Amino acid sequence: MVNFKAPHRPIISYRPIRPSDLEVLEKIHGDLFPIRYESEFFRNAVNGHDIVCWGAVDRSRPNAQSNELIGFVTARIVSAKESEVEDFISFDLSKPDQTLIYILTLGVVESHRNLGIASSLIHKVIKYASSIPTCSAVYLHVISYNNAAIHLYKKMSFQCVRRLYNFYLINGQHYDSYLFIYYVNGGRSPCSPLELVTLLVTYVKSGYYLMVAKLWKNEDKKISKWPTSKESGYLLPVVQNKRILTAEGTRCQYL
Repeated sequence: MVNFKAPHRPIISYRPIRPSDLEVLEKIHGDLFPIRYESEFFRNAVNGHDIVCWGAVDRSRPNAQSNELIGFVTARIVSAKESEVEDFISFDLSKPDQTLIYILTLGVVESHRNLGIASSLIHKVIKYASSIPTCSAVYLHVISYNNAAIHLYKKMSFQCVRRLYNFYLINGQHYDSYLFIYYVNGGRSPCSPLELVTLLVTYVKSGYYLMVAKLWKNEDKKISKWPTSKESGYLLPVVQNKRILTAEGTRCQYL
Protein backbone atom coordinates (compact mmCIF):
# COMPACT_ATOMS: atom_id res chain seq x y z
CA MET A 1 0.00 0.00 0.00
CA VAL A 2 1.26 3.43 -0.91
CA ASN A 3 1.53 5.74 2.07
CA PHE A 4 0.52 9.17 0.86
CA LYS A 5 1.73 12.11 2.90
CA ALA A 6 -1.11 13.94 4.59
CA PRO A 7 -1.77 17.34 3.00
CA HIS A 8 -0.77 20.45 4.90
CA ARG A 9 -3.76 21.83 6.77
CA PRO A 10 -3.10 25.37 7.93
CA ILE A 11 -4.30 26.35 11.37
CA ILE A 12 -4.98 30.05 11.08
CA SER A 13 -5.27 32.31 14.10
CA TYR A 14 -5.43 36.07 14.45
CA ARG A 15 -3.70 38.48 16.80
CA PRO A 16 -2.76 42.16 17.12
CA ILE A 17 0.40 43.13 15.28
CA ARG A 18 3.33 43.95 17.56
CA PRO A 19 6.84 45.48 17.32
CA SER A 20 8.49 42.10 16.59
CA ASP A 21 6.47 41.94 13.33
CA LEU A 22 8.13 45.04 11.87
CA GLU A 23 10.54 43.35 9.47
CA VAL A 24 8.04 40.78 8.15
CA LEU A 25 5.25 43.35 7.82
CA GLU A 26 7.48 45.65 5.78
CA LYS A 27 8.67 42.78 3.57
CA ILE A 28 5.15 41.53 2.78
CA HIS A 29 4.02 45.04 1.89
CA GLY A 30 6.98 45.35 -0.47
CA ASP A 31 6.14 42.00 -2.10
CA LEU A 32 2.41 42.63 -2.51
CA PHE A 33 1.95 46.32 -3.30
CA PRO A 34 3.27 48.50 -6.12
CA ILE A 35 3.04 51.50 -3.79
CA ARG A 36 5.97 52.00 -1.43
CA TYR A 37 5.28 53.05 2.17
CA GLU A 38 7.56 55.10 4.39
CA SER A 39 9.34 53.40 7.29
CA GLU A 40 7.36 55.61 9.66
CA PHE A 41 4.14 53.93 8.49
CA PHE A 42 5.41 50.50 9.59
CA ARG A 43 6.76 51.79 12.90
CA ASN A 44 3.43 53.41 13.68
CA ALA A 45 1.59 50.23 12.70
CA VAL A 46 3.52 47.82 14.90
CA ASN A 47 3.54 50.25 17.84
CA GLY A 48 -0.13 51.21 17.55
CA HIS A 49 0.57 54.90 16.94
CA ASP A 50 -2.55 56.23 15.19
CA ILE A 51 -2.93 52.88 13.37
CA VAL A 52 -4.76 49.75 14.45
CA CYS A 53 -3.89 46.43 12.83
CA TRP A 54 -4.35 42.70 13.06
CA GLY A 55 -2.23 39.87 11.74
CA ALA A 56 -2.93 36.31 10.65
CA VAL A 57 -0.51 33.49 11.46
CA ASP A 58 -0.40 29.80 10.56
CA ARG A 59 0.10 27.77 13.75
CA SER A 60 0.80 24.62 11.73
CA ARG A 61 4.04 26.01 10.33
CA PRO A 62 7.25 24.69 11.93
CA ASN A 63 9.24 26.33 14.70
CA ALA A 64 9.33 30.12 14.83
CA GLN A 65 7.34 30.42 11.58
CA SER A 66 4.19 29.40 13.45
CA ASN A 67 3.94 32.95 14.77
CA GLU A 68 5.10 34.75 11.62
CA LEU A 69 2.64 36.93 9.74
CA ILE A 70 1.03 35.48 6.63
CA GLY A 71 -1.66 38.18 6.40
CA PHE A 72 -2.52 41.58 7.85
CA VAL A 73 -4.88 44.52 7.83
CA THR A 74 -4.06 48.07 8.90
CA ALA A 75 -6.61 50.80 9.59
CA ARG A 76 -6.97 54.26 11.07
CA ILE A 77 -9.70 56.15 12.94
CA VAL A 78 -10.64 59.39 11.17
CA SER A 79 -13.12 62.18 11.79
CA ALA A 80 -16.29 61.74 9.71
CA LYS A 81 -16.57 65.46 8.95
CA GLU A 82 -13.01 65.62 7.68
CA SER A 83 -13.19 62.49 5.53
CA GLU A 84 -13.75 62.20 1.79
CA VAL A 85 -16.94 60.17 2.40
CA GLU A 86 -18.67 62.97 4.29
CA ASP A 87 -21.30 63.20 1.53
CA PHE A 88 -22.23 59.56 2.10
CA ILE A 89 -22.75 59.79 5.87
CA SER A 90 -26.01 60.83 7.52
CA PHE A 91 -24.82 62.88 10.49
CA ASP A 92 -26.38 62.36 13.90
CA LEU A 93 -26.58 65.68 15.73
CA SER A 94 -26.39 63.80 19.04
CA LYS A 95 -22.93 62.55 17.97
CA PRO A 96 -20.91 65.64 17.02
CA ASP A 97 -17.71 63.61 17.21
CA GLN A 98 -18.71 60.97 14.64
CA THR A 99 -15.79 58.89 13.40
CA LEU A 100 -15.00 56.38 10.65
CA ILE A 101 -12.51 53.56 10.19
CA TYR A 102 -10.37 53.81 7.07
CA ILE A 103 -8.72 50.57 5.93
CA LEU A 104 -5.20 51.45 4.82
CA THR A 105 -3.78 48.11 3.64
CA LEU A 106 -4.91 44.49 3.47
CA GLY A 107 -2.82 41.59 2.24
CA VAL A 108 -2.30 37.83 2.38
CA VAL A 109 0.82 35.99 1.16
CA GLU A 110 0.27 33.94 -1.99
CA SER A 111 0.75 30.57 -0.28
CA HIS A 112 -2.23 31.19 2.03
CA ARG A 113 -4.78 32.74 -0.29
CA ASN A 114 -8.32 31.45 -0.88
CA LEU A 115 -8.59 30.34 2.75
CA GLY A 116 -10.91 33.12 3.89
CA ILE A 117 -8.11 34.97 5.66
CA ALA A 118 -8.78 38.35 4.02
CA SER A 119 -12.49 38.10 4.88
CA SER A 120 -11.67 37.27 8.51
CA LEU A 121 -9.31 40.24 8.76
CA ILE A 122 -11.98 42.56 7.38
CA HIS A 123 -14.44 41.17 9.92
CA LYS A 124 -11.93 42.08 12.62
CA VAL A 125 -12.04 45.68 11.43
CA ILE A 126 -15.83 45.73 11.21
CA LYS A 127 -16.15 44.27 14.70
CA TYR A 128 -13.71 46.86 16.03
CA ALA A 129 -15.60 49.69 14.29
CA SER A 130 -18.89 48.41 15.70
CA SER A 131 -17.43 48.55 19.22
CA ILE A 132 -16.84 52.31 18.90
CA PRO A 133 -20.16 54.11 19.64
CA THR A 134 -19.23 57.16 17.55
CA CYS A 135 -18.18 55.15 14.49
CA SER A 136 -20.61 55.22 11.55
CA ALA A 137 -18.80 53.28 8.83
CA VAL A 138 -15.72 51.52 7.49
CA TYR A 139 -14.38 52.68 4.13
CA LEU A 140 -11.48 52.02 1.76
CA HIS A 141 -10.10 52.45 -1.76
CA VAL A 142 -9.53 49.70 -4.33
CA ILE A 143 -7.49 50.17 -7.50
CA SER A 144 -9.77 49.71 -10.52
CA TYR A 145 -8.04 46.64 -11.97
CA ASN A 146 -8.07 44.60 -8.72
CA ASN A 147 -11.12 42.51 -9.61
CA ALA A 148 -10.52 39.98 -6.83
CA ALA A 149 -10.62 42.69 -4.14
CA ILE A 150 -13.65 44.36 -5.73
CA HIS A 151 -15.50 41.03 -5.72
CA LEU A 152 -14.52 40.39 -2.10
CA TYR A 153 -15.81 43.72 -0.82
CA LYS A 154 -19.07 43.45 -2.73
CA LYS A 155 -19.50 39.93 -1.35
CA MET A 156 -19.04 41.33 2.16
CA SER A 157 -21.79 43.94 1.56
CA PHE A 158 -19.52 46.94 1.09
CA GLN A 159 -21.13 49.54 -1.17
CA CYS A 160 -19.17 51.06 -4.04
CA VAL A 161 -20.14 54.73 -3.85
CA ARG A 162 -17.74 56.51 -6.16
CA ARG A 163 -15.17 56.09 -8.90
CA LEU A 164 -12.14 58.34 -8.50
CA TYR A 165 -10.32 58.98 -11.76
CA ASN A 166 -6.52 59.07 -11.81
CA PHE A 167 -6.47 58.46 -8.06
CA TYR A 168 -3.22 56.45 -8.05
CA LEU A 169 0.07 57.36 -9.68
CA ILE A 170 2.23 54.25 -10.00
CA ASN A 171 5.47 54.26 -11.96
CA GLY A 172 4.37 57.35 -13.84
CA GLN A 173 0.97 55.92 -14.83
CA HIS A 174 -2.42 56.94 -13.43
CA TYR A 175 -5.05 54.43 -12.30
CA ASP A 176 -8.62 54.88 -11.17
CA SER A 177 -9.90 53.86 -7.76
CA TYR A 178 -13.24 52.71 -6.39
CA LEU A 179 -14.41 53.99 -3.02
CA PHE A 180 -16.20 51.37 -0.88
CA ILE A 181 -18.13 51.91 2.35
CA TYR A 182 -19.69 49.62 4.99
CA TYR A 183 -22.08 51.18 7.51
CA VAL A 184 -22.04 50.22 11.21
CA ASN A 185 -23.88 51.28 14.37
CA GLY A 186 -26.92 52.46 12.45
CA GLY A 187 -24.89 54.63 10.10
CA ARG A 188 -26.41 55.16 6.68
CA SER A 189 -26.28 57.21 3.53
CA PRO A 190 -28.02 60.60 3.73
CA CYS A 191 -30.11 59.49 0.74
CA SER A 192 -32.43 56.53 1.32
CA PRO A 193 -33.66 54.56 -1.74
CA LEU A 194 -36.96 56.46 -1.56
CA GLU A 195 -35.11 59.78 -1.44
CA LEU A 196 -33.06 58.80 -4.47
CA VAL A 197 -36.21 57.95 -6.44
CA THR A 198 -37.78 61.25 -5.38
CA LEU A 199 -34.61 63.07 -6.42
CA LEU A 200 -34.67 61.38 -9.83
CA VAL A 201 -38.34 62.32 -10.37
CA THR A 202 -37.56 65.91 -9.39
CA TYR A 203 -34.64 65.95 -11.81
CA VAL A 204 -36.81 64.68 -14.69
CA LYS A 205 -39.57 67.19 -13.91
CA SER A 206 -37.07 70.03 -13.70
CA GLY A 207 -35.65 69.05 -17.08
CA TYR A 208 -39.16 69.06 -18.52
CA TYR A 209 -39.94 72.51 -17.09
CA LEU A 210 -36.62 73.80 -18.39
CA MET A 211 -37.47 72.64 -21.89
CA VAL A 212 -40.97 74.19 -21.73
CA ALA A 213 -39.53 77.46 -20.43
CA LYS A 214 -37.05 77.63 -23.30
CA LEU A 215 -39.79 76.98 -25.85
CA TRP A 216 -41.97 79.64 -24.24
CA LYS A 217 -39.08 82.07 -24.27
CA ASN A 218 -38.49 81.43 -27.98
CA GLU A 219 -42.18 82.06 -28.70
CA ASP A 220 -42.00 85.34 -26.77
CA LYS A 221 -39.10 86.43 -28.95
CA LYS A 222 -41.16 85.85 -32.06
CA ILE A 223 -44.13 87.86 -30.71
CA SER A 224 -42.39 90.79 -29.04
CA LYS A 225 -39.17 92.71 -29.58
CA TRP A 226 -39.02 93.76 -25.93
CA PRO A 227 -36.23 92.12 -23.89
CA THR A 228 -37.34 89.10 -21.90
CA SER A 229 -37.05 88.82 -18.14
CA LYS A 230 -33.97 87.09 -16.76
CA GLU A 231 -35.99 84.76 -14.60
CA SER A 232 -34.22 81.52 -13.69
CA GLY A 233 -36.74 80.01 -11.31
CA TYR A 234 -37.01 76.87 -13.40
CA LEU A 235 -33.38 75.96 -12.74
CA LEU A 236 -32.49 73.38 -10.14
CA PRO A 237 -31.25 74.72 -6.80
CA VAL A 238 -27.49 74.48 -6.32
CA VAL A 239 -27.82 72.13 -3.36
CA GLN A 240 -30.04 69.80 -5.32
CA ASN A 241 -27.60 69.71 -8.19
CA LYS A 242 -24.91 68.62 -5.79
CA ARG A 243 -27.06 65.76 -4.53
CA ILE A 244 -27.75 64.64 -8.09
CA LEU A 245 -24.05 64.43 -8.79
CA THR A 246 -23.62 62.41 -5.62
CA ALA A 247 -26.40 60.05 -6.65
CA GLU A 248 -24.78 59.54 -10.04
CA GLY A 249 -21.58 58.56 -8.28
CA THR A 250 -23.31 55.52 -6.78
CA ARG A 251 -23.70 53.83 -10.15
CA CYS A 252 -20.45 51.90 -9.79
CA GLN A 253 -22.03 49.66 -7.16
CA TYR A 254 -23.78 47.86 -10.02
CA LEU A 255 -20.61 47.17 -12.00
